[in-house]
Amino acid sequence: MIDILKDKQAELEALCRRYGIVKLDIFGSAVTDAFDSERSDLDFIADLGEYDATVVDRFLDMADALETLFARPVDLITIKSVRSPLFRAEMEKSRTTLYEASGDQAAA
Repeated sequence: MIDILKDKQAELEALCRRYGIVKLDIFGSAVTDAFDSERSDLDFIADLGEYDATVVDRFLDMADALETLFARPVDLITIKSVRSPLFRAEMEKSRTTLYEASGDQAAA
């Protein structure tokens, strides 16, 4: 995994708590040798928990916050949005958990 993720772990966890993220994973080049620090974006998968009236705002705000935190383009998806079995299989090869809320945080 790339150093920028390790260096920003505390800030990343704070964002997840702020936006009610239950689980945040990364996949793709950031967890492989293919990452290019000059050109690569970061690919995240978020579990947003319950889909309530705030879900869209939380999702969009989290995407913006991730781009600001890492100062690079970010692709944020939800696992519910992955419909292609081929894409899902490819994603699962490198998927790595960065944050998972504890039981009391997930219920909040």
